[in-house]
Amino acid sequence: MNLLNLRFLIVCSLMPAILFLSCKKDNQSKQENIPVVEKSILKISPAPEGSPVSKYGKLQIKGVNLCDANGNIVQLKGMSLYWSQWSNGFWNKDVVNTLADDWKCTVIRAAMGVVKGGYLENSGEIDKLKIVLDAAIEKGIYVIIDWHDHDAISHTEEAKKFFAEMAAGYGQYPNIIFEIFNEPINDQWLDVRKYSESVIETIRANGSDNVIIVGTTSWSQDVDIAAEFPVKNGKNVAYALHFYAATHKKTFRDRAEAAISKGLPIFVSEWGTCENNGDGFVDIEESLIWLDFMDKHKLSWCNWSLFNKMESASALKANAKPSGKWNNSLLTESGRFVKKKISE
Repeated sequence: MNLLNLRFLIVCSLMPAILFLSCKKDNQSKQENIPVVEKSILKISPAPEGSPVSKYGKLQIKGVNLCDANGNIVQLKGMSLYWSQWSNGFWNKDVVNTLADDWKCTVIRAAMGVVKGGYLENSGEIDKLKIVLDAAIEKGIYVIIDWHDHDAISHTEEAKKFFAEMAAGYGQYPNIIFEIFNEPINDQWLDVRKYSESVIETIRANGSDNVIIVGTTSWSQDVDIAAEFPVKNGKNVAYALHFYAATHKKTFRDRAEAAISKGLPIFVSEWGTCENNGDGFVDIEESLIWLDFMDKHKLSWCNWSLFNKMESASALKANAKPSGKWNNSLLTESGRFVKKKISE
């Protein structure tokens, strides 16, 4: 046996150990970058009788569908709250109760602002969020914890810390859905996927296997691209599709059809009846086409937004107060239309 062959055999014999040590080191490094928060020991009370959570229980993703605890397909319908830092008092228990009792929402989306006076600059935003979460849990409806950020990749470590706290503190409740990246704008999908996998791992490491919504590129519209390269740790993971009916039409439904045909679960966590700037023409005809499309595929949805800003997307008129129990005279054209569609 020559010296070259001998060296080859030695390297081959040592390779399993080298690979083991390398993998162990990588895994240790990987774990060190995942924040873990001490899990709260909670006594989870049953959801109120007759409430959505009492009916459906803990949600799960099976195939392309959102399903209840028994594997039956579920379609949630509800409203998204406006950016928390500009919410002007609308993040409160009375608003949540009105959406649950009067509007018959089965889900609400808590769009927690991250920058521009949001969570990264004002820790009080998390207190607003907890008020909404606690109220939704008390009413027995589902609630989306939304990291409402257009540049989440730049805030990866902050997002992981936040979702570690949310998973440890609230991730045991069947009500909770996590939305980890509102709308990527200038990012490539593979970068969004890498960020998402890291945050998903954080949520799972902190004891929650609840449903997670992953944002997709181009303002959460490129679901067809995400379908080609879905996240690796994809159990109980859905993908966000956002649209505004007066701007985004058949081309965007075609993207969704393509993604669904490839097995991608979609959650429409934000949509509007108007143009994509949140204002302008309220397109009822195109909104109805979209609603039929979402019903056809049993896509759950949240409409943007429950607020009184003077723009077409707002469900409330400017003189509506954050005390809830609004009569129809306080609802905008969009608000009246969407409220009716939620309860159908």
